[in-house]
Amino acid sequence: MAQADHDSTDQRLDQALGHLLRAGVILAAAVVLAGGAAYLAHHWRERADYHTFREEAESLRHPVGIVREALARQEAGVIQLGLLMLIATPIARVIFTVFAFGKKRDWTYVIITLIVLGFLLFSLLRPPSSAP
Repeated sequence: MAQADHDSTDQRLDQALGHLLRAGVILAAAVVLAGGAAYLAHHWRERADYHTFREEAESLRHPVGIVREALARQEAGVIQLGLLMLIATPIARVIFTVFAFGKKRDWTYVIITLIVLGFLLFSLLRPPSSAP
């Protein structure tokens, strides 16, 4: 009986995790699509110049700047926000996993998962390095 309860709990966690990942990807794709459509609506006549490399604006190189640009309804900011949401989807999975392991009282995996989460957040939120 205890094994059956354990298996059904694992199955429910797997289903919830699947729903979380699916929702994150669909939402991110919708935001990218909306930003792309808005961008094309305003810039469809512009010709792309691939002879000169132009880097992204400074405001689009960090999550805070991306959110600001998206809230200001800048098309590039909305597209970048969608991409940032796509990156955040596996991070949400790790956060979900911390709570799932905590609920099971598996403290070893909680600690390991928190370390992984720390590395992920550090790599995402650290300030951009200035190139020499």
